[in-house]
Amino acid sequence: MERENIAVGLDIGTTKIVAMIGKKNEYGKLEILGVGKSKSLGVARGVVNNITQTIQSIQQAVAEAESNSGYKIKDVVVGIAGQHIRSIQHADYISRNNPEEVIGEADIQRLIDQVNKLAMLPGEEIIHVLPQEFKIDGQSEIKEPIGMYGGRLESSFHVVVGQASSIRNVGRCVQNSGIELSGLTLEPLASSDAVLSNEEKEAGVALIDIGGGTTDLAIFKDGIIRHTAVIPFGGNVITDDIKEGCSIIEKQAELLKVKFGSAWPGENKDNEIVSIPGLRGREPKEISLKNLSKIIHARVVEIIEHVYAEIKAYGHEDAKKKLIAGIVLTGGGSQLKHIKQLVEYITGMDTRIGYPNEHLAGNSSEEISSPLYATAVGLVMNSIGNRTQSAVKIETAAVQSEPVKPVQQTYVQQPQAQPEPVFEKVAEQAQPVEQKVAVEEMAQPESTETKIRKSFFDRYVDKIKDFLDNAE
Repeated sequence: MERENIAVGLDIGTTKIVAMIGKKNEYGKLEILGVGKSKSLGVARGVVNNITQTIQSIQQAVAEAESNSGYKIKDVVVGIAGQHIRSIQHADYISRNNPEEVIGEADIQRLIDQVNKLAMLPGEEIIHVLPQEFKIDGQSEIKEPIGMYGGRLESSFHVVVGQASSIRNVGRCVQNSGIELSGLTLEPLASSDAVLSNEEKEAGVALIDIGGGTTDLAIFKDGIIRHTAVIPFGGNVITDDIKEGCSIIEKQAELLKVKFGSAWPGENKDNEIVSIPGLRGREPKEISLKNLSKIIHARVVEIIEHVYAEIKAYGHEDAKKKLIAGIVLTGGGSQLKHIKQLVEYITGMDTRIGYPNEHLAGNSSEEISSPLYATAVGLVMNSIGNRTQSAVKIETAAVQSEPVKPVQQTYVQQPQAQPEPVFEKVAEQAQPVEQKVAVEEMAQPESTETKIRKSFFDRYVDKIKDFLDNAE
């Protein structure tokens, strides 16, 4: 009997940490076995700023996922994001000793290794080297060079760069949580695997993942990643603006944003008002939904304009680089009412909300199909691609000769659950526009780019493990 390929993804975000365990079912769809979620206490704008708190948050999410699924997690694929991420375009070539031999994976690997030796700014390391089109002896626009003849092999590359210390801090947190790091994936790439179809990547599409602390962008054209960027603000900045503008506490501001917030002020009438309970017996506050929408609108416009500047920097206005499939919004911030209409108004590009449900098995819960879990689903898909056994059934783990290291207990005292503030709405709220999702076929052939990405990440993860082991 064939061994089950159980995959685990760990999304370390600014707002939440999600551990997700899944496997492929007989129809090639992703079946989620268990999900654990915890509040992210040691991460700001995608970067770890408190090792102890991050470890405790990871342990909490992992323990919840294990108890929900009945599996013991051994290793995880982790998403990398944060304001330290940047990308550059680079072209390089190698001369082959024997042009009479066909080009093999070793030649492509030699070219990638050459790019990896590029000099970076102090403290920076190359995370990702993604080949785009190849050129052989001057013949351009070759997507698959393996098996062809030629003496000079050239390629353009999309190179993703990040702060080495930030990446190692993530590795340290994962290892100290009692689990191994099996892979690293740039979060916009994980999200794109979960919500984009191959047709969209071919036609040209910009994926905008609006998270709590960062907004991630990935642009695809002709099926190839063309541009990535991380903008250092997201949904948390909108919450902060509401907190300041309405003089209320953060928890109330977040609930107000989720329940009544809209990115389009014209949708709210002047007499629509929400009453917020006062603190410690103080008088309740009355907040106009129109004013709330104006606060949200101002910040969302700023985020979208930053993203649109990146899309224009890629060259979207050039006829050859035009993104025919437009924009796909995902992440928690994409659930804000009327954000789709606002993005279309600012950019003039077709926009849809990206749900990860086209790759999920039919019995998946509605919560997991939310854009909130797009990155976590993409990381599990990435882990499945590694073909490793990332988790074992707890009964199996118990009878292994070597005892499994238990998850350490969380020592931070969790705040007591507060009763949710009751917002009394004085006037009727306009119904949000219903989003429709197109379900596409899931094509599985593994490209040279995917193979190379895996082999490069295997070596990069080994390098991080060596660093962490030597630092003990």
